[in-house]
Amino acid sequence: MASNKEHIVMLPFMAHGHLIPFLELARKIHHTSGYTITIACTPLNITYLRSTMAGDHRNADNTINLAELHFCSSDHGLPPNTENTENLTLDEIGHFFYSSTSLRTPVQKLLSDITHSEGKPPLCVISDCFYGWAVDVAKSAGTTSVSFTTGGAYGTLAYTSVWFNLPHRKSEADEFNVLGFPDRCRFHVTMLHRFIRNADGSDIWSRFMQPQLLKSMESSMWLCNTVEEIEPLALDWLRNFINNGRPVWAIGPLLPPEMVTDDDHHHQRRNFKHSAKKPGVSPEDCIKWLDLHSPDSVLYISFGSQNTISPDQMMALADGLEKSSMPFVWVIRPPSGKGEEMKNKAMEIKLHIRASIKDDGVEKGSSVKAVEGFIASVLLERKRQ
Repeated sequence: MASNKEHIVMLPFMAHGHLIPFLELARKIHHTSGYTITIACTPLNITYLRSTMAGDHRNADNTINLAELHFCSSDHGLPPNTENTENLTLDEIGHFFYSSTSLRTPVQKLLSDITHSEGKPPLCVISDCFYGWAVDVAKSAGTTSVSFTTGGAYGTLAYTSVWFNLPHRKSEADEFNVLGFPDRCRFHVTMLHRFIRNADGSDIWSRFMQPQLLKSMESSMWLCNTVEEIEPLALDWLRNFINNGRPVWAIGPLLPPEMVTDDDHHHQRRNFKHSAKKPGVSPEDCIKWLDLHSPDSVLYISFGSQNTISPDQMMALADGLEKSSMPFVWVIRPPSGKGEEMKNKAMEIKLHIRASIKDDGVEKGSSVKAVEGFIASVLLERKRQ
């Protein structure tokens, strides 16, 4: 007998910076709809999510399920028990990304098991935009495919378009245009990470990113971890780039509630134990990282508590550090002359974020409306199938 309750399956990429937004999205969707949510990932990442959720009252009724997907890193030439990008070299990270396509088979089995158990397929599959293969898996299971980008609209458009076109390879100048952005928006080659700068279409990174991101474009709709009021232009550009009438829902910010509360006193007392990572780097973590390096091998950069440098100097220093390939600890202060401006901009963004998540029974913020709109869209897709 078919269940009357809808079920949504979520597939985050194997990295902490993706797992936490997926978890917060699951909580937001469940709060809005009451649907059952299953987050599926590799065993060690599920263990991480389980520890993150432990003691959180928002999961007291166990409405978010966690499902393990079989993955053996050594089958892909990676170190044993490698299930995230930490402690990997850049070359190994490229192979790690590529290895994620092997999750296709266990995901197919998971969807088949849910369909058999509940008498119908899940309402939709929300997959990381790096999992383009999940689009066909969802379609073959008779459900709707949804791509989720854990970044903002501007970054997602830039990242996706650069990988599709490798525009820096077609330009002899250091500055170049990127498809999807207005001509006035020029990019500089130093803005690209070296694995993108070195990509030529045949390397391991290109062979993963290009087909996966391209396939993600075939999803029925996209979710973006941003706020409509903060990135209105970038969202317009991203929607035009994805095209073909596919909606892009701005459902961010996907943060634990205590990080966007109006209670400043609570802000000072909040406990980050069960949310994402602590802000900054703790002394203990810094010491552990230093212990991994030999004596006199780490650079320490600091201009003191009262001094700072200009934005151009900061960019030049960052470029030099990257080219040096040296491990470093850099104590950063806002660029000179920018402190007050950055403080005011941060306050403006905070106000937009708080307004976007407002839901007091009378007025709803843009992100709340976006989640409701997304749910309505996938229900409509279900009727069309």
